[in-house]
Amino acid sequence: MKNIQAAYQAIKDEIASAEQRFGRPRHSVRLIAVSKTRQLQELQQLIDCGQQDFAENYLQEAAGKIAALADERLNWHFIGPVQANKTGPIARLFDWVHSVDREKIARRLSQARAPGQAALNICLQVNISGEASKSGADADKIASLAASISPLPGVRLRGLMALPAPTDDLARQRRAFARLRELYAELQAAGHAVDTLSMGTSHDLEAAIAEGATMVRIGTALFGPRD
Repeated sequence: MKNIQAAYQAIKDEIASAEQRFGRPRHSVRLIAVSKTRQLQELQQLIDCGQQDFAENYLQEAAGKIAALADERLNWHFIGPVQANKTGPIARLFDWVHSVDREKIARRLSQARAPGQAALNICLQVNISGEASKSGADADKIASLAASISPLPGVRLRGLMALPAPTDDLARQRRAFARLRELYAELQAAGHAVDTLSMGTSHDLEAAIAEGATMVRIGTALFGPRD
């Protein structure tokens, strides 16, 4: 079994090192632990280390974990494709949704967010590599999508998310993330109060931080390979 506490410290050290190497402010990159398919005791080990942000892909699995860990005051991030018929519970259970790629989904999340809850933080998912198999809006649709979503009540547009096509080439990794950063800058120039670039995984963490990631989504490097 992987030593999760040691892996956590190693990832924190790697993030801090990359921040320094690429001229990023210390603690400017937030670690999101991708906990899909992981057991509660594995999450608890990270919680005991001080980790507060967890990401899930599947609503049914996540709902049980959120209920079981309700006393821990965690931040829950939904990162999987959002099905229209599941926007209600996603809006009520999660603090963040990173995978909004259609106005219809944003509107349903807006309508489902309970009046007493803080605004649901959302990121627009961009299909940055143009892969037919990937979710996400086309890059040329992001400006209009942001304009239609920003006024919605109950949700707050925070930024962009992407999962580029996998490659081991650092330069190619950086090019994909640089394109997302350019789209992000365009939203800021258009007056959107965005502050989040959700990009980078266990495989391309360094490139993402080099290009401005504010959140990195790490699963395998923390927990080991899934069964």
